[in-house]
Amino acid sequence: MTAGMPFYVSPEQLMKDRADFARKGIARGRSVVVLAFDNGIAFVAENPSRALHKVSEIYDRIAFAAVGKYNEFENLRVAGVRYADLRGYSYDRSDVTARGLANAYAQTLGAVFTQESKPYEVEIVVAEVGSTPESDQVYRLTYDGSVADEHGFVAMGGGAEQIENGLKEQWREGMNLSEALVLAVGLLGTDPAGGPARQLTPTQLEVAVLDRNRPRRTFRRITGQLLERLLSTDDPTRDAPPADDGLDEHSTRDATTNPQTQRPTAQDGPPE
Repeated sequence: MTAGMPFYVSPEQLMKDRADFARKGIARGRSVVVLAFDNGIAFVAENPSRALHKVSEIYDRIAFAAVGKYNEFENLRVAGVRYADLRGYSYDRSDVTARGLANAYAQTLGAVFTQESKPYEVEIVVAEVGSTPESDQVYRLTYDGSVADEHGFVAMGGGAEQIENGLKEQWREGMNLSEALVLAVGLLGTDPAGGPARQLTPTQLEVAVLDRNRPRRTFRRITGQLLERLLSTDDPTRDAPPADDGLDEHSTRDATTNPQTQRPTAQDGPPE
């Protein structure tokens, strides 16, 4: 063989190697479960960090969840916030949708997968809560830009297949928030290798919801004593209260949207 001859790799082999590389990176991460409940969509992640979030708000009724390399999905999250803010400011808040955001993410992930030397080792979910359970939207995007429209639930990360099998058997429509969280936490604690299940505590979890009953900004994090009560079988708490803990129900924050797009609508009346 001539010393200067370039090494040839078929396109099929190149794409397969990239896909295997991305899948291995994603499988090393802790799992995230996204599932519907009667009043919205819940996000449950095994994440002991209080600063590095796997679940975040994107816009009024849209949230983002991810597994994989933090720096890569954080760049995607920031890009999504900018996309939503710009579109909401240029047009109208109702023009910012999970489907539009998922399409933008798909283009970015697909371009990186085919053109860059290394694909993103991420898997993400973009969810939008509607006025009814039937109008909720949940999109799952993989490392190569593929988009799937999910219904009811989705699991990502290490052990996702086993968790999804458990969700298929145990999840049902109309579950309250407490039932949905107990189910998700129990499945997150299962051992993919078949070992004994772990008992995850609230301090090991990152939990958030898109609550369709909240005005304007539907995203809220569930932490502290509220999360403990929702996970306890001895406590009668089954749903989150309409206002944040320590936040007055008529706080001005409840009447605003994303800080970058606080333009009043017709029903809001003139600003004070």
